[in-house]
Amino acid sequence: MTDDTQRCPWCGTDPLYVHYHDTVWGRPEYDDLALFEKLCLDGQQAGLSWITILRKQETYREAYDGFDPQKIVHYDDAKVAELLANPGIIRNRLKVQSIIRNARAYLGFQERGESFSDFLWSFVDGRPVQNQWRTIEEVPVTTPQAEAMSRALKKAGFNFVGPTIVYAFMQATGLVNDHLVGCPAHQACRDEATSN
Repeated sequence: MTDDTQRCPWCGTDPLYVHYHDTVWGRPEYDDLALFEKLCLDGQQAGLSWITILRKQETYREAYDGFDPQKIVHYDDAKVAELLANPGIIRNRLKVQSIIRNARAYLGFQERGESFSDFLWSFVDGRPVQNQWRTIEEVPVTTPQAEAMSRALKKAGFNFVGPTIVYAFMQATGLVNDHLVGCPAHQACRDEATSN
């Protein structure tokens, strides 16, 4: 993208945030494990700005064994203590425990022979919602689909998945295209959605 005046304004000028906006946010994601990681990271964002988590993403991957649910479910008190001492992640006991809990819930899908991706995408009928927002003020913080997904995730055993977190997750993983209409990434995400 060459015209910064058209880019969605929320990412500002921070190179990491701009790269995330241009290449990740809003791109349809269908991989079960990638979706699990993103949902966990969005839960870590609660009460913080996304750029804080984005800057720590690689450290999170190292700390949580590449977000491998099979490993995470076996974390014991010693591992939790190690995580709580790690300055590269958010050292909040509830947030640390939420990733362990979410790994158990994720594995429940596997045990039932269900695709986590199919489950998530079912809330938008398997196709990205293509919104047509012209200003950042028009973009909602939650939707009925996000509220329904939040309830279903909680029922499945996930936590830190309130409707606002879930909607941010849906935006980031391309279940909804909330790039503003004037942003070049809006059309790129739209094109990517139609090619899948």
